This record gives sequence, C-alpha cells and structure tokens, in this order.
Amino acid sequence: MALLGDALADGRLTMVEHEDRVHQAYAARTLGELAALTLDLLPAEQQPIHVDDRPLHALFGSERRGGRWVAPARFPVTAVFGTVELDLREAILARRHIVIDANIVCGQVRLLIPEGVRVDVTSRMIISSRQLKIRTPPGEPTGPVIEIGGTAVLGSIQARTPKRKWRQRIRGR
Repeated sequence: MALLGDALADGRLTMVEHEDRVHQAYAARTLGELAALTLDLLPAEQQPIHVDDRPLHALFGSERRGGRWVAPARFPVTAVFGTVELDLREAILARRHIVIDANIVCGQVRLLIPEGVRVDVTSRMIISSRQLKIRTPPGEPTGPVIEIGGTAVLGSIQARTPKRKWRQRIRGR
C-alpha cells in the first residue's frame, strides 16, 4: 500500500489506477496477486514481494532451499545422480496449490512439509519409490496442497513432516 501511495504521489500512477490497484490489493488472496500489482513500478531487485522461481538442479551433487522463502505456484526441480531438498516448513506459499515439477534420474527429491499440508504424487514412476510420512490433522484436510509431478526413473520421492520436539508434544502443539 505504501508503494502504491508513493507511486501516486510521484505521478507514476493516476488516481484511477491507484484506486483500482488498492482495490485489487485488498481483494488479493495470494502472494502472486499482490506481487503483480507492483511489477511496473520498481525494478525486479527492489520489489517488496519477490517470488524466487529459479529452478533447482542437483547434478551429481545436492541442492537445498530452506528457511524463509516464497514458493512459487509452479516450481521445477531436477535431480540427476543427486539430491534436491526443499524445506517448506517456513516457506510462504504463493498459492494454496503448489506444483513441483520433479525430473529425477537416479536421484532423489526430499521435502520437509509443515503439519496440515497434503502431498499428492502424480509423477510417472519408473522403477522408482515414493515415501510419504505426512502428519495431517484429523478430519477433512483443508490446508494447502503440494503436488509432485514430472518423471522419476530409478529415483525416489520422499516427503515427511519432521517430528515435533518433546516440549511441543507436551504442550499439545
């Protein structure tokens, strides 16, 4: 909102454009919708919301993305004789349905998932394995969905919710 106000004051937006974008900002339901409102106002490196959609490639090694990051709606990963690890526990999801396009050849993709997130594996599995150890609350899952698509040849896909620390289990978190 502050950026839109500054753009109005600087003359980069007209009053009608400002009013329209403010209305869109309040109606936005995803981070991607908010990011689109300021794309023409600032260079990419100065944007207040930056979605890092660069693909991860692990070729004969390992790559990891974790901590506080914005997970785009579609995220390509490649693991060829290597390991890609995505830690989504602190990630901000751009949408409620995230698609990870995983292309695996003799490698593996590992995901660390927060509680309440559903994982669907729709990838083509050719002599490959999948292991899902996800903890979801009882009842109908209403949280975000992470879909893992693509192709796995002689590889593995693993998704798990890490165990809670003993203090969190005692407090019922």
